[in-house]
Amino acid sequence: MAMTVDALADRFAQVRARTERLAAPLSAEDQVVQSMPDTSPTKWHRAHTTWFFAEFALHADGTSGRVWDRPEYRFLYNSYYEAVGARHPRPQRGLVTRPSVAEIADYRNHVDKEMLELIAGGLDPAIAEVVELGTHHEEQHQELLLMDIKHVLSMNPAIGPAYAERPHAPAADPGPSNWVEFAGGLADIGVDHATGDFSFDSEGPSHQVLLYPYALADRLVTAGEWIDFISDGGYQRPELWKSDGWYRAQSEEWTAPEYWRPDPDQPDAWWVHTLTGLRSVDRHEPVVHVSHYEADAFATWSGARLPTEFEWEAAAADYEVVGNVLDEQRDDFTFHPAAAGPATGGLRQLFGDCWEWTSSAYQPYPGFSIADGAIGEYNGKFMSGQQVLRGACVFTPPGHTRSAYRNFFHPHTRWHASGVRLATDRQ
Repeated sequence: MAMTVDALADRFAQVRARTERLAAPLSAEDQVVQSMPDTSPTKWHRAHTTWFFAEFALHADGTSGRVWDRPEYRFLYNSYYEAVGARHPRPQRGLVTRPSVAEIADYRNHVDKEMLELIAGGLDPAIAEVVELGTHHEEQHQELLLMDIKHVLSMNPAIGPAYAERPHAPAADPGPSNWVEFAGGLADIGVDHATGDFSFDSEGPSHQVLLYPYALADRLVTAGEWIDFISDGGYQRPELWKSDGWYRAQSEEWTAPEYWRPDPDQPDAWWVHTLTGLRSVDRHEPVVHVSHYEADAFATWSGARLPTEFEWEAAAADYEVVGNVLDEQRDDFTFHPAAAGPATGGLRQLFGDCWEWTSSAYQPYPGFSIADGAIGEYNGKFMSGQQVLRGACVFTPPGHTRSAYRNFFHPHTRWHASGVRLATDRQ
């Protein structure tokens, strides 16, 4: 069902306001830094999400003369839409000190004003779909904004710079991990786009997949379990690793998850950089910021495996989409994954805390086709060399996930908030 004018206007305003709240704790200096090619400056996220609406809803082309319609913005803030034209290289986004942070704030304000006027006047259904897509696209960038600034702050030689000042209370022990069994059989996977409910193109078409009996761990792998993996030589044992993963781990000298640092005063103890500063690793919290290669090696060490994305979706289909996701306005929100809580007999932490690596390559579903035009470049062009993650994470805006949602990253990447849920076969 298409959104009403009022509902679309409200959603647009709410999403745009959240981006500004997330950027508000950051200085202008914070917002222009790019700490590695995979990350983008906060200023760029704010500008790019604005450019998306200007380009695809307001039809900016740099020639109208309107105050926000500047030709250089089409070049600087186009991410990967080749059909639009030339774009600034991603690894060089941190070199663009001008336009300033203040100018980008003006850009957002002008585009927001015209977008709300456009929506209020009633939209052609095709443009309304683009606007709704744009709000979900901006929510993706809200998550990236937090993950990227976390990496930026971790590079600061002053120990423990914090994005937000929040207290950390020791987590309760979630207890041992237990297996939850599933019978397998034919499973309905993906969404039917004809229902009218929003979903990304790569989440469909709906189709059936044959699953063999399997079991999933009822919670995410904890930091304490990961410390046991480290202590048992997990990063020094090539028999646990896929060849590409072993090469990457050795060449980049991985000895622990991203953001972990050895505690100089205690053997087998670690500190971790979080958005609320540097602190001791809490053994009961989920391990986070591990690559697919590390997740797979840990699963092998555990005598288990990673779930397929189809196993994960079939298991999650009967669970309510609730969990520890982004709530930046709550005073006790820690911007970090939380412990699982007591066992329930079912699956815990399906949504929120950490994105969960699967063993599935990011590939099109049967019947998938790329839409015409630049919008068709949204997902399909990335279906090569990437792994699917499911669920959501602590940086995911509320409402921005579902059991069919397919996130994806390259298998060596670690700066995003990814964790591990184990799987095993059942007879």
